[in-house]
Amino acid sequence: MNSAEQASHTEHVSAEVVVELESCATQDAHAVFSALRTSFSSDRAADDVPEEVAGAGSTVWTSTFDVSDIKAKAEPRRLTAPVMVSLQGGYWAVDQLCKALEPAFAVRVLGMAAGDQEKEVELRLETR
Repeated sequence: MNSAEQASHTEHVSAEVVVELESCATQDAHAVFSALRTSFSSDRAADDVPEEVAGAGSTVWTSTFDVSDIKAKAEPRRLTAPVMVSLQGGYWAVDQLCKALEPAFAVRVLGMAAGDQEKEVELRLETR
């Protein structure tokens, strides 16, 4: 891989954010992912609705968003209860995704773990 290809690859990877939702209602997971798909491209189709899986343990929903291009601003969404969200990606990408959530939800940062090139942010989302 030459330096131009490597730089292009690095830029693409740094624009992706992995979003995880755990232990929330299915409709709340759908509301969060729908709001994010309004603003960004995702690895999931628009009609891919989260579904509860029977069995022991908690359900975790995961999707990856490419924040390099903002499509539109998300409208406010209603949640049945607060939702805990984990974001993981490059510093700029995670910040972009956090900003995109603000029009749709009341966003509170609960914690952050910083690495050399990536960070993980824990958020609490509530209905505005």
